Amino acid sequence: MRLIQYRDTENQIQAAVIENGQLYALSEPLNIYQLASRAIAEKMSLAELAQSLKGDQLDYETLINQNDICSPIHHKDASHLLVSGTGLTHLGSADTRNAMHSKSSDAEENLTDSMKMFRLGVESGKPEPGETGVQPEWFYKGDGQIIVDPGDDIPSPDFALDGSEEPEIAGIYLIGEDRHPYRLGFTLGNEFSDHQTERMNYLYLAHSKLRHCSVGPELLLGELPEDIRGMSRIIRDGKVVWEKEFLSGEDNMSHSIANLEYHHFKYNAFLRPGDIHVHFFGTATLSFGDGFKTEEGDVFEIEAPEFGKPLRNRLKNEPATKVKVKAL
Repeated sequence: MRLIQYRDTENQIQAAVIENGQLYALSEPLNIYQLASRAIAEKMSLAELAQSLKGDQLDYETLINQNDICSPIHHKDASHLLVSGTGLTHLGSADTRNAMHSKSSDAEENLTDSMKMFRLGVESGKPEPGETGVQPEWFYKGDGQIIVDPGDDIPSPDFALDGSEEPEIAGIYLIGEDRHPYRLGFTLGNEFSDHQTERMNYLYLAHSKLRHCSVGPELLLGELPEDIRGMSRIIRDGKVVWEKEFLSGEDNMSHSIANLEYHHFKYNAFLRPGDIHVHFFGTATLSFGDGFKTEEGDVFEIEAPEFGKPLRNRLKNEPATKVKVKAL
């Protein structure tokens, strides 16, 4: 089962169920956050509760054409939605990163930190049940303000050196009143980043990640399929100018989902009741790695059969706010 969020005729965000290719409203006005909170309280799975509330059929294509599809999660207070991610988690994901930070020798002592981190994941990123695996690279992207809805523009600030897509799977989590993280499901994501800034020095990775992103449009409930094969493409003036397959799922990863989740939620600060977490799981496929240069107006399109409709966003340059600190 998959869920979406959409704006109704009163501009309220509502959840809807996708089943057998058809879209159904809920019989009660609930968004996905409210639906998940109720599922936790009633000790039901999200799929069970959504199925029990399935109501009238909706016209999915009309909602898309009217740009009424929203991200599959939001929080009424954006500061209580944390967006983060992890890299070097996919088999082959070290190639592009290592090229950014390459050294002249392949000798062990001259390996980049990226390649060392990748090797640690290959060796110890999939621990046996009950054991703890190696911790991955981790980064912070921002709060709920940085998530743009499917179909909306992804802004790139004027100080950016680059703005490029990262086709990824993201997990969405709600922290219950018992301080336990509950995974709602998985969704497609564009973990948009500034790779040119990162290439200057790997210590600029944190800066390069402080950009907007997009997730959705659909939330896949249940476990993540082990082998996901999707397509990432860039469309310019109506024509595909770059396209490449991306792989995800644990068959194509150096870390297990459980290991990535453990190392994110081992921090008590991330267990605040009522908070939402959107956590990107990484990728091995970047247009930047092929030397492609994006331009304003380019449309990023990311799709995989398991996730239904593709995620599309247009790149838009925007002036950054000029800030001057004032002493009090």
